[in-house]
Amino acid sequence: VLDFETTGLSPSRGDRITEVGAMRVKGGRIVDRYHSLAHCGVRISPFIAAYTGISQAMVDAAPPVRRVIGELLEFIGDTAIVAHNASIDQRFLDSECKLVNRRRANSPFSCSMRVSRRVYPQFRSHALGALAHQLSISYGGAAHRAEADAEVTANVVIKIGQDLRSRHRGLSPDSHLLRKIMDMPVAMAGE
Repeated sequence: VLDFETTGLSPSRGDRITEVGAMRVKGGRIVDRYHSLAHCGVRISPFIAAYTGISQAMVDAAPPVRRVIGELLEFIGDTAIVAHNASIDQRFLDSECKLVNRRRANSPFSCSMRVSRRVYPQFRSHALGALAHQLSISYGGAAHRAEADAEVTANVVIKIGQDLRSRHRGLSPDSHLLRKIMDMPVAMAGE
């Protein structure tokens, strides 16, 4: 499970990562984690600093993005990746890999937001904070910080797996099943 904090929303406009949080989930529990701030060489706007709590001084003192991406890719290996609103995290990971001349394994991305819309169609919101609240999952850290958001996303994915197992006996949720659920039309979710 992966989450980035960034200087903005668009790597194509020069936005960069400032923090990464990643959790390895196995057997329905978090078994390993990776976290680092990243010196990205881009100024942190006052809005982003207020939103994330990540200051320019924190980023300036952090390891360079090249090292952080290398460590992250080593942590991920060739395992499947889950992120909440995954298209954003995937764009940033691919952009950062390109900028530091690294290739990532062809690990598929699954989106926990899209999966949750299909597993919990009755929920009014599938934003991470709202979803966590509706599933009684609490934050162990500050929202909009990569490690805390990755941990909450991991716990959402674990809860989705538990709920799928209790609804469908004998079902063994894994990354392949998450992708199938994510790709099905929302209208089929209740079937």
